[in-house]
Amino acid sequence: MKKDFLSITDCDRDQLFAILLLAQEIKKNNQPAALAQKNIGLLFEKHSTRTRLSFEVGINQLGGSALILSSQDMQISRGESIADTGKVIERFLDALAARVFSHSMLETLAANCSIPIINALSDREHPCQILADFLTILEKKKHLQGITIAYLGDGNNVANSLLLGAPIAGANIRIATPEKYAIRLDIAQQASNLAKEYNTEVTFTTNPHEAVTDANVLYTDTWISMGDSEEKQRDTDIFHTFQVNNELVKKARPDAIVMHCLPAHRGEEITDEILDGSQSAVWDEAENRLHAQKALLLNLLK
Repeated sequence: MKKDFLSITDCDRDQLFAILLLAQEIKKNNQPAALAQKNIGLLFEKHSTRTRLSFEVGINQLGGSALILSSQDMQISRGESIADTGKVIERFLDALAARVFSHSMLETLAANCSIPIINALSDREHPCQILADFLTILEKKKHLQGITIAYLGDGNNVANSLLLGAPIAGANIRIATPEKYAIRLDIAQQASNLAKEYNTEVTFTTNPHEAVTDANVLYTDTWISMGDSEEKQRDTDIFHTFQVNNELVKKARPDAIVMHCLPAHRGEEITDEILDGSQSAVWDEAENRLHAQKALLLNLLK
């Protein structure tokens, strides 16, 4: 595996499943001293609930020390370059997980740090979330290869990582978005190339009903993310047909599970009856951020 985890594509299929199997083992049998004497920074430019809790608790459970860093409290807020910041933090930390607005910040840190840099969310990807998602699917369905995942809504960072990760995991994926908020062309092309490499299927559509038909997994995310434009906030009517509701869920397989990376805007991208219903895997999915990230840290710091 590469030094850093900036993208879900930083691991191949064998490495991905090694992390997932380790996460399953950790979930059953904790490894309390595995990160003893390790200092791991958690840098936040954006608000966080699941990311901060899962990383901080996970590091503590593994015997390490988690240092919470706010960009507003660091010298980068007063003009110190990202490159210089990276050269400094590598002298103190064993790894850094960063939740940032711009993916280029992670790339600059990685280029100027000898320690692992982990993408805890950027405008391009959210790979840690996808590790938890795949762990959840593996638990619920017992396998990933051949599974069909239908993603509905905005072509955002979560959709990007899910789209890139599915072929690596051996899953088929259908992405249904409004035309105006489709997946970036470079991500779509990269995913199509991965699908050819791993012999899986990638489908892009503007029809949510087409995407969910006979799917094993239905996945959605908030229509408006942190940092999105006011224009997009005015466009929410475009998304209404993409709502995960009883009508759409009935078109999937009877045993399909529903996933959402949270936070959810109830009554917008998903209804209460589905989010809280028997097919929802959302709360297990949230918990699995903890176990998946613990496995990732152990993999990077071994």
